[in-house]
Amino acid sequence: MIITQQKDINEIYEMIKPYSKILIAGCDGCNQPPRSINEAKVLGQLLELKAKTEGKALIWKAITILRQCDDRIAATTVRPFLDDYEAIVSLACGLGVVMMNKIADKILTYPAQNSMFGGVQNASENDFIQYCETCGDCLLGVTGGVCPIAGCAKHLNNGPCGGTVDGLCEVGGYTRPCAWIEIYKRLKKFDRLDLFTKYRPARDYRSATSPSFIVINKTYTNEEEKKKEEKK
Repeated sequence: MIITQQKDINEIYEMIKPYSKILIAGCDGCNQPPRSINEAKVLGQLLELKAKTEGKALIWKAITILRQCDDRIAATTVRPFLDDYEAIVSLACGLGVVMMNKIADKILTYPAQNSMFGGVQNASENDFIQYCETCGDCLLGVTGGVCPIAGCAKHLNNGPCGGTVDGLCEVGGYTRPCAWIEIYKRLKKFDRLDLFTKYRPARDYRSATSPSFIVINKTYTNEEEKKKEEKK
């Protein structure tokens, strides 16, 4: 899931300040915490109150979309409202904001969220933890299910650095576990330390180059590569 944090209400208001009629679109997709119809209504009320403090009237409507990152679903849901509003405020992640600007290209869509990272919920500690950076070259099969890219502050590829004390990483003041210590423990538990000692070459960052394109099972790092493949 994509972990998001809502922007400060003042920042959101400054974006939509030129408009008097806005559509606030929640998203029922994978962003966490959930930002659906209830959150859209609360945001609308807060923006309306903010506008009143400046002597302005703000008309708003709250809706929710199953997945804003799906062009067909987003278009079907939002297009009936486009003629009645001057701008859209999206409660989706950045992907949803980009897609809404594509399918509703007659008006602007503004983000109400900051997209933080791809993570999972740790219910016992009531927090969200980053476990994946969607880097395009997954190592989980050789690291015991612990990602060194998302888990290691230095993105080290072949083991821990010298800044580890009692299994904790120096980055952040020794408050988070060292990913490579965790990898070692996992592989030792399953008697697979042969994977730990296996050398991996320098990381090929072309798989994580932006923007990327995926067609069936082929990934392209630029349009030129895609065109060359299509000519074959």
